[in-house]
Amino acid sequence: MSEPIRFYYRGSTHSVDRSATTQTVLQHLREDLHCTGTKEGCAEGDCGACTVVIGELQNGQVSLKSVNSCIQMLPTLDGKALFTVEDLKNEDSLHPVQQAMVECHGSQCGFCTPGFVMSLWDLYLKNEDSAEKPQRKQIDDALSGNLCRCTGYRPIIDAAQRMCELPRQKFDRAALAGALQSLQRQESFSYSHNGQSFHAPRTLAELLALKAEKPGACILAGSTDVGLWVTKQMRDLGDIIYLGQVAELKQTKLKDGMLEIGASVSLNDAYQAICEHYPEQLTELWKRFASLPIRNAGTLGGNVANGSPIGDSAPWLIALGAEVVLNGGRGRLVMPLEKLYLAYQKKDMQADEIVEAVRVPLPAKNQIFRTYKLAKRFDQDISAVCAAFSATLNDGKVSNVRIAYGGMAATSKRAGQAEAALEGQPWDKARLEAAVAALAQDYAPLSDMRASSEYRMKTAQNLLRRFWLETRADAPLAAAAVNAFASATPAAVQA
Repeated sequence: MSEPIRFYYRGSTHSVDRSATTQTVLQHLREDLHCTGTKEGCAEGDCGACTVVIGELQNGQVSLKSVNSCIQMLPTLDGKALFTVEDLKNEDSLHPVQQAMVECHGSQCGFCTPGFVMSLWDLYLKNEDSAEKPQRKQIDDALSGNLCRCTGYRPIIDAAQRMCELPRQKFDRAALAGALQSLQRQESFSYSHNGQSFHAPRTLAELLALKAEKPGACILAGSTDVGLWVTKQMRDLGDIIYLGQVAELKQTKLKDGMLEIGASVSLNDAYQAICEHYPEQLTELWKRFASLPIRNAGTLGGNVANGSPIGDSAPWLIALGAEVVLNGGRGRLVMPLEKLYLAYQKKDMQADEIVEAVRVPLPAKNQIFRTYKLAKRFDQDISAVCAAFSATLNDGKVSNVRIAYGGMAATSKRAGQAEAALEGQPWDKARLEAAVAALAQDYAPLSDMRASSEYRMKTAQNLLRRFWLETRADAPLAAAAVNAFASATPAAVQA
C-alpha cells in the first residue's frame, strides 16, 4: 500500500503523494513549492548551486549534512528534514553566514550564492560549539562542491572566516530531534505513483525478499550515480529499492581481522573509518574523492557495485586485497573484489543479488602501501589515472605484490606482468624498471577527453617509480618531496 512521503520542512511536517518516484528534491522545491532560492546549474551534482542540508536521526542524535538536491530522489527524504537557503534568515536579521557573505562581497551574479551559503551553513553547524574559526583546509573541503564563475573564491573564503566572528546563532537540535522522532516509521516504507514504486525496507531480510520478488528493480543508495541516469540519460528506472533505511547496511565493524563497511555507509564515513588505519596513504584521496556533498550522499558499496572503470575506490581496494559481500538467491557470498568485475559495466552478480558490504584488510606487518590520483583539478575531478600499490618488504625483497590501476582499462585491473617482475625480487632500481616496462604488457589504455593513451601509460609508469622512491630502503623520499599539493600554499591549491 502506498503511503505519502513525509519530511520536516519549514517548521512542520510536509507530505507528498502525487510526485513521481524519480522526481528530484530540487524539482519539488522549484516546480511544486515555488521555492526558487535553490538553483539548478548542472543537474549532475557538480556545480553546487542546488546545495541543501539534510537532517536525520542517527542513534538518537541529529546528523546534518550538505547534499546536492538536483540528484536526490524525493522519496529518500521520508523521515528526514530538509533545509534550504530560505530557512536561514530570521524575521529581523540575516544569518551570520549570509551576513558574512554580504560584508565580504562574496556574491556578484548571485546564481551560485545560495549553494555556497548552504555549504557554509553546514560548516557553521559543525563549528558552532568551537571558539576557533574553521581552518583553511576545512573551508576548502566544505566548498569543494561549489563552483563560482564570477566572484572568485577569496571573498567567499573570507566570509567563511568572518561568519564565526559575528554574534553566534545557535541551531536547536533538540527541537529538530523531537520533530524527526515523530516521523520515524516502525515498518518499511512504500510509495507508488503512476504504476511505479519506491520501497525503503528497514531490515536486510526485507530487502532480500523484495529483491527476490522484484529482481529487475533498481537498487538506490546515495543517488550520486543513479540520479544522473534520470537527469542526464532520461532513463525510466521502474521500481526502486532504497537501501538507506536498512539498519544492517549502515554499520561499520571489525570482523575477522578486516574492516567491514555496510553498503549504505556514506563515502565520507567509510573513508573516515578506513583512514583511521591508513591515515598517511588514503587521507589525500579521501579529500580528493568528488566533493563533500557527494561524499555525504554516495556510498562505498554503491561505488563498488556500479563498477566504474575510473572509480577512485576500486584500485586501492583491489591492491589491499579487499573483498565484496554479495547476498541474494545464492546465499551470502564473499569474493575478492577484483573477481567481481568481468568486463566494462559487467559484474559477476545475479539479478536478485545486492552488495551487502565491503571488507578491507587491516595493515599488515612490513606492508608498504600507497595510492595516487592524477586529475586536472585537486577537488571534485574524475581521475585520468588512479594507481594503488601494496607489497610486503622483508630484508630488502618484496613479496605479496599487488598493483592496480583505474582509468587504464575497461575495469579497475591488476598489473599481473608488473607484479610478476617484482615478486620475490630485491626492491631495487633494476627490478623497478623491469616492472615499469612490464606495464606496457598489462594495459593498452584508451584516449579520451581526460587524457591520451600515451599520457596514461607514461604517468602510470611514473607513479610506480614514485612508489619506489617513497619506499626504497636507501633514503626514501618523504611525501612532501614528491607531492605537489603537499608543498603548495593554500592559495595555490585553491587556484
